[in-house]
Amino acid sequence: MDSELADAIAREVGAHPSVVRLDGGPVGTLATHLPGRRIAGVRVAGPGEPVDVGVVLRLGERLPEVTGELRELVRGVAGEVAVNIEVTDVVAPSTADGTAATPR
Repeated sequence: MDSELADAIAREVGAHPSVVRLDGGPVGTLATHLPGRRIAGVRVAGPGEPVDVGVVLRLGERLPEVTGELRELVRGVAGEVAVNIEVTDVVAPSTADGTAATPR
């Protein structure tokens, strides 16, 4: 169950237009550990437990609005649980796709 839930949360959050990528945090501990793999950036501890999500976002969006949207996406998948969104980094739109920013 944790595997399906963590995968579904990762898909929904990763598809949000402001999310560059899921992120496990500075030491990679924000993750769901499963047999033979781990889902970095999503921690699902168990039924009724809070869900933790780590993301890198695109610069230019209002962070409180984006994190609120992400919480609602997670609740749409996980149900009415506490959801913690950790913004681990914010990158400029020109570097979010991996290309270098052009100096002006």
